[in-house]
Amino acid sequence: MFKKILIANRGEIALRIQRACREMGIKSVIVYSEADREAKYVKLADEAVCIGPASSTLSYLNMPAIIATAEVTDAEAIHPGYGFLSENANFAERVERSGFVFIGPTPESIRIMGDKVAAKQAMIKSGVPCVPGSEGALPEDNKEIIRQARAIGYPVIIKAAGGGGGRGMRVVHTEAALINAVQMTRSEAGAAFGNAAVYMEKFLENPRHIEIQILADTYRNAVWLGERDCSMQRRHQKIIEEAPAPGIPRRIIERIGDRCAAACKKIGYRGAGTFEFLFENGEFFFIEMNTRVQVEHPVTEMVTGIDIVQMQIRVAAGEKLPFTQRSIQMRGHALECRINAEDPYKFTPSPGRISLWHAPGGPGVRVDSHVYTNYFVPPNYDSMIGKIIVHGDTRDQALARMRTALSETVVEGIHTNIPLHRELMVDAKFVEGGTNIHYLESWLGQHKR
Repeated sequence: MFKKILIANRGEIALRIQRACREMGIKSVIVYSEADREAKYVKLADEAVCIGPASSTLSYLNMPAIIATAEVTDAEAIHPGYGFLSENANFAERVERSGFVFIGPTPESIRIMGDKVAAKQAMIKSGVPCVPGSEGALPEDNKEIIRQARAIGYPVIIKAAGGGGGRGMRVVHTEAALINAVQMTRSEAGAAFGNAAVYMEKFLENPRHIEIQILADTYRNAVWLGERDCSMQRRHQKIIEEAPAPGIPRRIIERIGDRCAAACKKIGYRGAGTFEFLFENGEFFFIEMNTRVQVEHPVTEMVTGIDIVQMQIRVAAGEKLPFTQRSIQMRGHALECRINAEDPYKFTPSPGRISLWHAPGGPGVRVDSHVYTNYFVPPNYDSMIGKIIVHGDTRDQALARMRTALSETVVEGIHTNIPLHRELMVDAKFVEGGTNIHYLESWLGQHKR
């Protein structure tokens, strides 16, 4: 096992990884920007090194500074968390070339899954169902693009091969708008991702967003840890996640889960990963794979009792998975609300000093957050300041616990989206379960403030 790990991230995930290290008796090195000097995890670290100014380009995305810090602190491995460099194959490669262990998949796996066209082709070969669409990147020939769109059937969605996080997508409802949409998406993709390739898929009208969590070791053992429903989202950004997904028969989930685990064995995947699907009319359609720990990993931890971050570290250290598929048991129901520093209805960021922070507690309540009273939320990064996670024997009990937890949470000095979460927890359709990915946008349109 490693003696010292460098954590190349910030915010709640940096604290989450640090806690896993402390439980395992591993020393942690935190890298931080000048904007994060007062963060809780910086104060708690065995070693903390400032690697640059507030700009993430000059700090959390600064590969030479991160690797140099690992060298001077004698760290043995680097955990990238999520976001920033976590799915950057070049970074993973540079880490390993520099003599450190990258706590994540191989650079080759990250490259394949980071290119949505290559990922889709790999999944088709592995028997994982995909959304009907172009076989690869769209050609330059406009007539051929039109022919493919007619074969798929409108509406279609044009996606950037190197995209992610809800960016680089355009829905097309008519043939007249098709070529212009392809050209615009290509232009945006080239500028945003350095890869102008785009592909086309059937646009599903009312799907749910369901994902399968997997773990794999370097000995070609792979398991899946149940599913998560992440359909409550706005502009492709999730705000509420839960496990298991309400209303989907277990036999359908088990069939897709087994295929995901088999695909991991086939491609030689290692570490934690998530297969993301659209689910409509009883069918799953693969959209992408995230080759990292997810923001919403705690709901899976709550229902399986498996520490996903510790398993990432153990697999990276060369250990075998300590369980088989048959031994994994799902217990009860878990919900997660992402707490963002933003206006709850207009979604404008609300950085600033938190004058009072009071976190909830009680049975089945977990809070993953790096903030505290008098903490200053910097304006330079993502607005998420924490997550409230609850577990109950049933979904109804989990909902009741989340309502209680949200009512106990106090954040003063800045705006947060807690009022929105409180409303959604009593919304009849959400309480019923099974809302699609467009539901929240529609709900917000009807509840304008």
